[in-house]
Amino acid sequence: MKQQEHDEKEFDFIKEKIKDKPINKRRLLIRAGYNLLYAIMFGAVACFVFVFLKPYIEDWLYPEKGSTISIPKDVLPQEEEPDKKEASESKEDQESKEESGSDGKEDNSKKNDKEPEPEPPKEPETPPVVIHEELKLEDFQKLQDKLYTIGKKANKAVVTVTGVTSSIDWFDTPYENENRSAGIIIGNNGEELLILTEKKIIADAQEINITFIDETEVSASLKKYDGNTGIAIISVPLNEISPYTMEKIQVAVLGNSYTITQGTVVIAIGSPLGANYSILCGTITSSKNKVSAIDTNFTIFTTDIIGSENGSGVLINLNGEIIGLVLQDYSSQNDRNTITALSISELKQIIQDLSNKQDISYMGLRVSTATDEIAEEYGIPKGVYIKAVELDSPAMAAGLQEADVITAIDGEEITSVEKYFQKIYEKEPEELITISIKRLIGEEYVDLECQATLGVLQ
Repeated sequence: MKQQEHDEKEFDFIKEKIKDKPINKRRLLIRAGYNLLYAIMFGAVACFVFVFLKPYIEDWLYPEKGSTISIPKDVLPQEEEPDKKEASESKEDQESKEESGSDGKEDNSKKNDKEPEPEPPKEPETPPVVIHEELKLEDFQKLQDKLYTIGKKANKAVVTVTGVTSSIDWFDTPYENENRSAGIIIGNNGEELLILTEKKIIADAQEINITFIDETEVSASLKKYDGNTGIAIISVPLNEISPYTMEKIQVAVLGNSYTITQGTVVIAIGSPLGANYSILCGTITSSKNKVSAIDTNFTIFTTDIIGSENGSGVLINLNGEIIGLVLQDYSSQNDRNTITALSISELKQIIQDLSNKQDISYMGLRVSTATDEIAEEYGIPKGVYIKAVELDSPAMAAGLQEADVITAIDGEEITSVEKYFQKIYEKEPEELITISIKRLIGEEYVDLECQATLGVLQ
């Protein structure tokens, strides 16, 4: 026992009492301040990211209904070939014979047994009454008034588009330049009015203004444009248009231009002579001409209507429906003093996609159809003949050359420019396609394949 007490006393000097470390309030406050600062910074970044991405997330998760428009398409009338007509007529005659009897002998025998029935007395024909009346100048004026009434009603869909560009002259003095053209109201998606116009008017514009038929002016914004045709869609929010103005304007009706023939009476509205809301009457002088554009060809209507080289607007029929879009850039040098227009039926799909803010796929070729007759006459394969390749285009990057003949795209046979355009059009930009061509090497055509990534023409 004593030994144990002696041992404990001997080691008392190494025993210590552990005390709690005193709290450093200053250090705790500093750490709390840093944590608060980090929390504020994280919250600010999270808030900024959320606000920035919110519209995109909402569009992805909850796509807005009613914000798109749909334009009914027209079907190109197919002319029935004479051989097919004769075949169908002979088939109908044969069917009628079969209904009456296979050889007709039984019917003839029955007819011989029966006594001939007396024919009913013919009623005397009444000669048509012809009234000869000389047309007067007043009648011509009445006809003109009716045509202008159609034009005035259609003018409710016409607006003045003003593109304002700012610049500085040599003396560092700022100034503004304004370009004006006609625009056509072609849709209302429930949120905004959609207006069709030419891109060159609003190119590089810092500000776009719209003036309605009641002289009300509002701001607009570019929605989408097509670098190939040169047409653009601009939009005006409905909440910026007064109810009074909405009553004065209307949405234009796009008609069927496939039914237009030479001699059709048309009315030019918009700015055919440079002054907006003009109304000019005339006739179609040609309706079968084609104009070459990138990746497609368009039907162009020529008229006898005198117009300006910088004229714009549309052609309407006697029902007030748009059948042609006036684009003087597509007219030849000899036709710059008369109004020319592109067939509206061939532009409807492009107008619809631009209105819904969709890009138009671009390949970069000027082409023509090599029909059986052309193939036989010039000794080239049947398909789509490449007349030119645009510089820095997807076609050039793919290795396509002038005088190549396209025979298929992604394994589908291509026999006309229309089929080629439709195949390119249904693809998305940045999509990879395989093009089968025939190329003249030496004295014979060789089958080749090229791959191209479609783009968008700016």
